[in-house]
Amino acid sequence: MPTAVTKDQQEEFKILDIVDWMLKDILSDARLSELKKEKNWPYVKYGGIVLLSLYLVFGYGAQLICNVIGFIYPAYCSIKALESLKKEDDTRWLTYWVVFALFSVCEFFSDLLLSWFPFYWLAKCMFLVWCFLPVSWNGSDVIYNRVIRPAFIKHEKEIDTAMSKVTDKINEVADAATKAAFDAAKND
Repeated sequence: MPTAVTKDQQEEFKILDIVDWMLKDILSDARLSELKKEKNWPYVKYGGIVLLSLYLVFGYGAQLICNVIGFIYPAYCSIKALESLKKEDDTRWLTYWVVFALFSVCEFFSDLLLSWFPFYWLAKCMFLVWCFLPVSWNGSDVIYNRVIRPAFIKHEKEIDTAMSKVTDKINEVADAATKAAFDAAKND
């Protein structure tokens, strides 16, 4: 019969711990002994980047891989930022998600045309990586400060008015739906 394990006794698994465990398991294969040498690690890293790039150009499922790259790491970092006490990291990742959302909306309208270009998924992946890179010239900050923020400030009153109307309409629809559901339940 299994014994109860308290929270203090549970080992907290982190994503990096799991990646380290997988990497150690893969590298324990004797066929990869040459790759384990430190002098070969740049070849492994850059070779992996080249293979990923080629796959994003020619591979099946490149859209999924590109979207996973643009989502998984930023989502993980966003959760870590929410759990930290610093405000700067929250702002950094909120900026990323605003740019990501704008890009996703724009991409919705142009995706049908752009996805036919052979380097589209590679270019999109590079764009998303640029947007979350931890550098001073990262794409999210550049796009937000040069495009989104000025446009928002210029049209803030119109946006607030439109959002107020939309909120009022949503509330009306929600009230009508609630009333209809209540009446339907009352009649049954």
